[in-house]
Amino acid sequence: MQISSGSPFPQNTETSPGVRKVTAEDVNVYYGEKHALKSVCLDVYANEVTALIGPSGCGKSTFLRCLNRMNDLIEGARVVGRITLDGEDIYDSRLDVVQLRARIGMVFQKPNPFPKSIFDNVAYGPRIHGLAQSSGDLEEVVVTSLQRAGLYEEVKDRLGEPGTGLSGGQQQRLCIARAIAVSPEVILMDEPCSALDPIATAKVEELIDELRENYTIVIVTHSMQQAARVSQRTAFFHLGELIEVGDTEQIFTNPQQKLTQGYITGRFG
Repeated sequence: MQISSGSPFPQNTETSPGVRKVTAEDVNVYYGEKHALKSVCLDVYANEVTALIGPSGCGKSTFLRCLNRMNDLIEGARVVGRITLDGEDIYDSRLDVVQLRARIGMVFQKPNPFPKSIFDNVAYGPRIHGLAQSSGDLEEVVVTSLQRAGLYEEVKDRLGEPGTGLSGGQQQRLCIARAIAVSPEVILMDEPCSALDPIATAKVEELIDELRENYTIVIVTHSMQQAARVSQRTAFFHLGELIEVGDTEQIFTNPQQKLTQGYITGRFG
């Protein structure tokens, strides 16, 4: 990854009082010849939920995938700029990408439990990262993770049953439990509720609010209502550019950019 000097951030309409956890400076992404993300500068603050909103194809999911180097897996993808986690360049060639993805976990749009038992779904990460010294330790990690994901009481009597047998909302919470089992610092969520019904969505949103006490969360959502409900900061993307970022309430009630106002009021999208 090439390093280029970050420019001052003109789009930021509010300064959060929190601690910067992730910082993106002048980030550009290319898929072959396509310039998918253009000079994005964005700070993500610790123990906050940052929502990325904008029309389909605007670059929000592309940016999210930059944060744990998932774009590395896409042939022809090229990322230019600088992204740091606690000041450490995550594209440094010496950095262990496997460890990075343990520190920055991801929950995808469609629930994707492994074809394993509920217990083994959650235990998978701690096992491969050597985080549990004994079977007792492993069980404690699994139970704690399921409890934090708000799922334990619903599945405690069937931990040996397949995770794929759960409802869609339960599967998504299982995937969240799987992500937090390796003690990440940041959780990325790519439209985590788009495949869920309203009741399951409400449970996941409630969970997101609880999780931010211990984790930094970045969520891509197509639902402005969801962004307004769950996030403290909102960033609006359009045609690969970050148009505006600020406190969620300010973005939704008093956007500074005409494009943001047009999207929020439904004039386009």
